[in-house]
Amino acid sequence: MTAAEVNVRVLLAVAVIIAVSRAMGWAISKLGQPRVHGEILAGIVLGPSVVGVLWGPAVDFVFPSEVIGALRILAQIGLVLFMFLIGLELDLGALRGQGHKAVLISHASIILPMALGALLAVWLHPRLGGDVDRLGFTLFLGTAMAITAFPVLARVLQETGLYHSRIGVLTITCAAVDDVTAWCVLAVVVATVTSTSFGGTMLTIALALLFIVVMVRVVKPLLARSPELPVWLALTLALGCAWITEEIGIHAIFGGFMAGAVMPRRPEVRSEIRDKLETATLTLLLPVFFVVVGLATRIDLLDTGYLWAIALLVIATAIAGKLGGSLLAARITGETWRDATTIGVLMNTRGLTELVILSVGLELGVINGTVFTIMVLMALVTTLMATPVLALVRPGHRIGEPGAIAVPAS
Repeated sequence: MTAAEVNVRVLLAVAVIIAVSRAMGWAISKLGQPRVHGEILAGIVLGPSVVGVLWGPAVDFVFPSEVIGALRILAQIGLVLFMFLIGLELDLGALRGQGHKAVLISHASIILPMALGALLAVWLHPRLGGDVDRLGFTLFLGTAMAITAFPVLARVLQETGLYHSRIGVLTITCAAVDDVTAWCVLAVVVATVTSTSFGGTMLTIALALLFIVVMVRVVKPLLARSPELPVWLALTLALGCAWITEEIGIHAIFGGFMAGAVMPRRPEVRSEIRDKLETATLTLLLPVFFVVVGLATRIDLLDTGYLWAIALLVIATAIAGKLGGSLLAARITGETWRDATTIGVLMNTRGLTELVILSVGLELGVINGTVFTIMVLMALVTTLMATPVLALVRPGHRIGEPGAIAVPAS
């Protein structure tokens, strides 16, 4: 296929991606789920797991290997901008007044699933780990179990009317602490996996810490003094920081996240950047990422009852660790069983954030296609279960019409 043919075929592929993702987003919204859940499922449907089984030539025509290579570039840009928007919306000011309760709940929701995930990984490595380094496999699987999708949680809170309630504020605060801690842990894991020696690992971590210090102590004050911040400068900073962190060895997504986190907190600045970047990122680039993930997800690899039993074990472990850890910690801090369960259900959502983490693991070779597929299924189950379970726990809070909210919908 010539370069000109690839360029034209990419246009077709992106058109198909946008149309299918929007259609499935609309369909799933009728079932009381946020639209983005349908867009995530669209990526799976367009891949080998569904359309590939029903009509294999269609997948081969729309997504040949040359086109997939181009889509990966778009997906990478989409991830960086998505993480930039996540950093932009991260409000650590919400921690004020929540004190030790939020810290305890958030850290329990990280430590317990990490511990259970690591134990499961030790058992799983001889069975599905292949030639992957045991330490890297164990660290990564434990970290992947501990993720909470901050934006998905915010979306559910908005649509259930819980966002401004006491329990909603507490949960979103816990998720903010969880997000920052989990991304720091993942950065250390990536540094450990990508470095070939202990000295290399320490160098990577040192450079990452230096990058964070420069961003917080130098870049953030400079941006705060600027009377206005043009979008082109924000984009340049996001992509430039992504390149720096990739070169350091802790993946491009961390650079995008830090670039968003140091943006001025002035509402007019955040609103302008978000309004100009959010539509293109969420409507065009993220659906491309979903399809790239969907093309790598091979449910047909789970071709035995044994593998499906492992998948169920992984899902059960993820729920027990994240939902259970959050619930128990909330109960210990004095929350009622109802409120503690609400917090656990919300903190258990993984959504797009989990897919981002898993794509990093697959790219680094820490997990293979089979484990990747199992973990994607876990992410889908824990995300899709949040809304119906929350409706059972708090029947007075129903999902309304999907509305515009001030966070990236993931």
